[in-house]
Amino acid sequence: MTEWTTPPYADPTRFEEHDVTLGSGDRTVPGTLSLPRITSRVGVVLLSGSGPFDRDESSGPNKPLKDLAWGLASAGVAVLRFDKITHTRPDVMNEPGFTPYDEYVPHAIAAAQVLREQVDEVFVVGHSMGGKAAPRIAAEDPSIAGLVIMAADTQPMHEAAVRVMSYLATTNPEAIPPGTVELFQRQAAAVAGPDLSADTPATDLPFGMPGAYWLDLRDYDPVVTAAKLDVPILVVQGGRDYQVTVADDLPGWREGLSDATIKVIDADNHLFFSGTGPSTLNDYAIAQHVDPAALAAILDWLP
Repeated sequence: MTEWTTPPYADPTRFEEHDVTLGSGDRTVPGTLSLPRITSRVGVVLLSGSGPFDRDESSGPNKPLKDLAWGLASAGVAVLRFDKITHTRPDVMNEPGFTPYDEYVPHAIAAAQVLREQVDEVFVVGHSMGGKAAPRIAAEDPSIAGLVIMAADTQPMHEAAVRVMSYLATTNPEAIPPGTVELFQRQAAAVAGPDLSADTPATDLPFGMPGAYWLDLRDYDPVVTAAKLDVPILVVQGGRDYQVTVADDLPGWREGLSDATIKVIDADNHLFFSGTGPSTLNDYAIAQHVDPAALAAILDWLP
């Protein structure tokens, strides 16, 4: 497999990295604190997307969160990123009542506390589902200075799953077995239906995630939560993203957050990799780095 390489906008001589541990008991997770060698006034907690990701959001040959962390730290921003509890303890998903709140919020707040020992202001930068969780984190921790929401969905996730599978069945039919779209349609109907409960078998629901998890997702509105916050918000969206799209998801942020700064990078896909033409599943297997334009959008917005 191709090894990850340092992106052109990162200079490892400008920062140092330290191991940290977040959480307590059997829900501790490891993380990495990237500290610039100059004094930092601003720090960022990085959050990865849906799935059992490590701190780098590793996927094939790519590590988009490591790209961002090293790019931000090279520019003088302190960064803390961490393995999700679903990465270090995949079995936690089967614990009764486990929800997206448990997956993101406690460790993000702990990360912000660690960063506050180093900087004056802490921002949350969340990608995909991490961006969707970001307003919830700021609602729980009023000391969060602002949010960067990167490619985060506003369309209900069970509906988006059907849309994405339908898209992939057309663009990557070799990767989508026959009947997959119909299966996701049935599972999405179960999520949306009145009978969904914590006892609904995970096998009847999208991605095999349990009923309590989907109940929490169904009841949480990131736009409404974000609109109640008194903090600056930057929404960054890739124009070629087929998972979270300009047509299906960005209008929710535009209409619900009148004061937010919104940046669309036309060439970028869901991982903020630059390209041309329709984005496909195959793009993610190619070794790439986060578009410098996405990094610049964050750096230009941060104080």
